Amino acid sequence: MGLVHIYCGDGKGKTSAAVGLAVRAAGRGMQIVMVRFLKTDDSGEIFALKQIPGIHVLPCEVSYGFVRSMDSRARRLAAEYCQKQLHNAVLSASQADVLILDEVTAAVRYGMVSEERVLSVIQNRPPFQEIVMTGREPSPRLLAAADYISEIRKEKHPYDAGILARKGIEY
Repeated sequence: MGLVHIYCGDGKGKTSAAVGLAVRAAGRGMQIVMVRFLKTDDSGEIFALKQIPGIHVLPCEVSYGFVRSMDSRARRLAAEYCQKQLHNAVLSASQADVLILDEVTAAVRYGMVSEERVLSVIQNRPPFQEIVMTGREPSPRLLAAADYISEIRKEKHPYDAGILARKGIEY
């Protein structure tokens, strides 16, 4: 029986938790599909995942930057791209044991992907499939659809002191 996981909160490590689950599942011979929303593939964990048999990471071929700095045209294009990514992920994961929707809660919050569509993906998945969603501030309806909810809370972060993301540590 597949269950639904949410890793949320303002702390560092939501994607890393999803990656850990992917590695664990691959180690047991499971098939994993991961799609990222509002993020590029320039990440050490993505480079590593792509080398592990059983894990398929859908490429993020276009980056629109941070949502807060997008103009209306970029927002529209980013939303179209996110919707296409979700569609492709669902098609690719039809037989997968695990589907990871990285930063999907942000994509929903910013209107890039409809909450209804994500809930439909959850409700219509194969009965054996685990779904993992990550991101800040999941909606009440996404939270209600989850079987696991893990909140990662920030108490302190180097970014607050002006230290930018470091290769191999934060990305």
